Amino acid sequence: MYLNGILLESGDRIASVAGQTSARWRVLAAAEMKLMTVAEIARALSLARQSVQRLADSLTEEGLTTYKDNPNDKRAMHLALTASGRKALTTIQAEQRKWADEVGSHMSVKSLKEIDSTLRELISALEEKPE
Repeated sequence: MYLNGILLESGDRIASVAGQTSARWRVLAAAEMKLMTVAEIARALSLARQSVQRLADSLTEEGLTTYKDNPNDKRAMHLALTASGRKALTTIQAEQRKWADEVGSHMSVKSLKEIDSTLRELISALEEKPE
């Protein structure tokens, strides 16, 4: 299995402690960062706006998020966490920390630092958007 698949499966397993999926977790986490519209969240997560809209609507129907007025655009409302959404996200984040500690326990500090450095270098190169 490839790294992406392993991480997606792990994310779904982690998020399941709060009855969520990794996709829903990402939207909850984005809503926690700052008030953003669905389109802004989609851009930040590199996802299609329509898929984020479906997730946001579902999270709102379940009471985990709510739409708030956007003073800059009456049609594009901001997505915000509710108390229930914050509780779910906190539960997921605690599970994620346990998972990361477990994974990290199988690696040396030196290896983790090398991985961190390499990933930062890769991200920087990718952000330059080579054609």
